[in-house]
Amino acid sequence: MPSSFDQLAGLEMGGIPIATALSLRIQKQVLFVRKEAKEYGTCKLAEGGGIDNQELLIVEDVVTSGGAIIDAVNELRARGAIVNNVVCVIDREGSGRENLEKLGLKFSPLFTKSELEKAVGL
Repeated sequence: MPSSFDQLAGLEMGGIPIATALSLRIQKQVLFVRKEAKEYGTCKLAEGGGIDNQELLIVEDVVTSGGAIIDAVNELRARGAIVNNVVCVIDREGSGRENLEKLGLKFSPLFTKSELEKAVGL
């Protein structure tokens, strides 16, 4: 996990509880990032705090292709956020790492699919 960032950004839905738990542990503010901005109420993409000129650490549960992360990062950057890093619990070892790195993101999974398979003897 990077040492310097302003806020955690948990992606809907799987990243939200993980980002919340991390925020309690490391005392950083957490944002909840929707798949798309609501068209009513606050009309925000991210709930929990301002994002303009804030460095966000994207938090996700599982990454396969990285498509949802890429969509979120593009939207967050368009709204003024700084996004350089992504963490997840499980990298399914699809095209996610490659796709995220093409976008200039550092990708840090806690576990890979191969590591988990090895741990259970598959």
